Amino acid sequence: MRTYEYDQLTNTTAAPRPVAAPTAPRAVRQARPRRRWLTASAAVLLLPPSAALTARVLDVDGPLPLPQLLAFLPWFLVPGWLALAGGVLARRPLLTGWSLAVLGTTAWFLQPHGAEQRVPTQEPLAQVRVLTANLEFGAATESLFQALRRERPHLVSVQECDRRCAAALETAEWREAYPYRVIAGREPAEGSALLSVYPLSEESRIPGTLSMPGAVADVHGVPLRVQVVHPMPPRLGSMDAWAAELGHVRKAAGGRGETRTVFAGDFNAGQDHAAFRAVLDTGLRDAARLLGHSRTPSWPSATAPWLGTQIDHVLVSEGVVPVDGRFLDLPGTDHRALLTDLQLH
Repeated sequence: MRTYEYDQLTNTTAAPRPVAAPTAPRAVRQARPRRRWLTASAAVLLLPPSAALTARVLDVDGPLPLPQLLAFLPWFLVPGWLALAGGVLARRPLLTGWSLAVLGTTAWFLQPHGAEQRVPTQEPLAQVRVLTANLEFGAATESLFQALRRERPHLVSVQECDRRCAAALETAEWREAYPYRVIAGREPAEGSALLSVYPLSEESRIPGTLSMPGAVADVHGVPLRVQVVHPMPPRLGSMDAWAAELGHVRKAAGGRGETRTVFAGDFNAGQDHAAFRAVLDTGLRDAARLLGHSRTPSWPSATAPWLGTQIDHVLVSEGVVPVDGRFLDLPGTDHRALLTDLQLH
């Protein structure tokens, strides 16, 4: 029998050596934190516009801060493009798709809301010039007077006409220029005024925290209802009032009957707010939109026209055709005034 002799040293079984994990290249290790940072930054950029666009798709305004975000919907393109660049650089397909969805939805809603302009071929019954201006607690009263002397509007909707403004309107110059007027409220934000060169009758008022007077002007024998609009802004503590008062505006617009109508003022809302679109759905049309200025900012004046939103409007019913219009800068107020020439047909 063959005998095997085992050496004690060779009889021991050596423990296997651990195999070292392959080391990622240095460039890959450095890229990982950058990709994570790009991913997180792009997601943060996309969250606010995504929430606001969801409200827009659902045709609601939503809670704060969605109404404020909706007012600046065109600017959603900025975080959308930045997030798209981040998604591509981070190689995140889902993030890239999310960014494209935000950009596409924003582009879709950039289309103006409302009917197309149809200008009748026959001669108008009359032509009137309408000016609406928010004076920011009366601070722009003198600027308003300069605009009135220069532009000579026939009908003027004034918001935030304080006691100084109301007193100035009672002077001989403005009594002669606008012998017909309705002045409601005297507090800095509450006060409003409707000035007219035409006789006024059938005075009315839309309920609200801020004064919203209206009346029917006799424009050379053609009745024209003119309504001042100034609901509360959508801020903390006034969201319910904002929605309710725009609802009152919509109700008044829907109940206007066959009389030619102009709603002019600071609506504190624009075409990306469901509450404002509800007013347009009564058949009123936005004069600025019909004239090609649907995205021209009117607030805040400090950054307009490059950055801002349009919340000052002149809305018209059937039988009233806008033929010219422009926004005016009024020193002393954070709003731009809107001057519109309207034909009555």
